[in-house]
Amino acid sequence: MGVNINTIELYRILEITPIQQNIMLVGRHGIGKSRIITDYFSERGRKVVSLFLGQMSDPGDIIGLPSLSSDNNRTEFRLPFWFPDDNSPVVLFLDELNRARPEILQTVMDLVLNKTLAGKSLPAGSQIISAINEGEEYQLTDLDPALLSRFNVYNFSPTTDEWLLWATGRKLDKRVIDFISANPDLLDQPVNPDAGLSKTADRRAWERVADLISPLKEIEKETEKAIAGIIGIQTALKFCAYLKQLSQISAIDILTNFKKNISKLKKAQAHETTLLNEAMFRIIETEEEPDKITKYIENLELYIQWLVEEKRNEVLAHWTTMYESNTYPKSRFKILNNSQYIFQNIVSFIKEIKI
Repeated sequence: MGVNINTIELYRILEITPIQQNIMLVGRHGIGKSRIITDYFSERGRKVVSLFLGQMSDPGDIIGLPSLSSDNNRTEFRLPFWFPDDNSPVVLFLDELNRARPEILQTVMDLVLNKTLAGKSLPAGSQIISAINEGEEYQLTDLDPALLSRFNVYNFSPTTDEWLLWATGRKLDKRVIDFISANPDLLDQPVNPDAGLSKTADRRAWERVADLISPLKEIEKETEKAIAGIIGIQTALKFCAYLKQLSQISAIDILTNFKKNISKLKKAQAHETTLLNEAMFRIIETEEEPDKITKYIENLELYIQWLVEEKRNEVLAHWTTMYESNTYPKSRFKILNNSQYIFQNIVSFIKEIKI
């Protein structure tokens, strides 16, 4: 079965795991294993060296090529292109480990066990992390139990909420973010190994869709075909149908000018308003500019007052549930710091909703 972890848990594991211990992440393609590892360590000033082992055809790609030493006329290995030459520690990320050829895996064994390569040691403080895909849809190499025993192994399954927060922070096209918020089951679709070249959606694909439609206000027929080539025909049909019936109001509209958009808000159905709740929390969670945060909270306060006055208890209950959850800790801190009204009334909101 293995140990399942999400992104927040992965960050904590990376933080507490001693550098001499190796980590292996197991998960399907396109869920962000490489990106998360690279971003995490880069933000902390640690260099990440990524080796895509599935693309390597010869052990020399890892250990370097043999040559005669000018000192003693013996064979030695020239350091490969990736090996640190300034004695600075690195995070060596072995991607696609179980796509590697057997002779590549034999070379990796000494590296993960002793952090040495053809007699040369990685700089002190270096760490090794690997990622593998798992499932019948992949062409994989069985890993030797002796090699597997060198790693702490975790099944990595980042949640949809974590992806939505990441996408909001990266300012991906909000139409993609809102669609996945309303249809979370379409973020990662199972791959049918017998389907040939038929496409299915994954996180990497949705990012490409966002990049594609970002400069486009209208989605034309040709664009629909382009989208289908990224996420598959059936999912593209659902996404394009969603775009055609999009609500005229968005979370950023509420947070930047509540009063101007109140008439549109009154027309929104309960399920549309709960999606707005989620989007507002994501925007506040990822915003770093103080002036924008202040403006957002001012309008959020007006929105909460309106929910109370209009007796939109279902929507208010949903908002309060998200506020109490651990998904948006920064949002809660920003709200309490910037709104005395919400700070004073949130307890009564919760009590009334729970009665």
